[in-house]
Amino acid sequence: MKKLLICLFSFLSCTKIDENGFKVFTIKEGSHRSGYRYKTSWSNKFKVECIFNNSAIYTTKDSLNQYDVNKLWGVSDCSNNHMKSSIRFGWRWLNDSLEILWFRHFNSNFDFGKITTVELNEIINLELEIKGDKYILGVNGVVTEINRPCTQDFKRYYLYPYFGGDEVAPHTIKIKLKGV
Repeated sequence: MKKLLICLFSFLSCTKIDENGFKVFTIKEGSHRSGYRYKTSWSNKFKVECIFNNSAIYTTKDSLNQYDVNKLWGVSDCSNNHMKSSIRFGWRWLNDSLEILWFRHFNSNFDFGKITTVELNEIINLELEIKGDKYILGVNGVVTEINRPCTQDFKRYYLYPYFGGDEVAPHTIKIKLKGV
């Protein structure tokens, strides 16, 4: 039993780390998730680096789903499950470019908006600050501020790469993150 628990824990928590300290998250073809991990924080400020390679280029089966937001990284908030309250950076391949967006769950609803476009194979600097009733999100110096549904500080859990809405990854996608 002990060996089984060690193997299970290793499977769920290990992520490949490259020579530059980036964790490599892999969403396999036909999947939504890059795996299951659990990390918490009381912090209100986060700095994350990200690199997308050509695997971020995709075409959905339903052309309307090309507008869906894939989730990159973020945190739960307001002492709730992330499907009720959370803030994340999202991404999508649209009009031959990689867009980075904000994606917010509030009171079990969601909304999102484009922050900027970025280049493939380059380091993308993501910054998130949770300040009172605001989320302040920055991508390579482009800053967006959106409303937050609560004002208190809470312990949060991290949210990791996820492909889709209703479609799964059409091919294997690799995303590198540092600071998570």
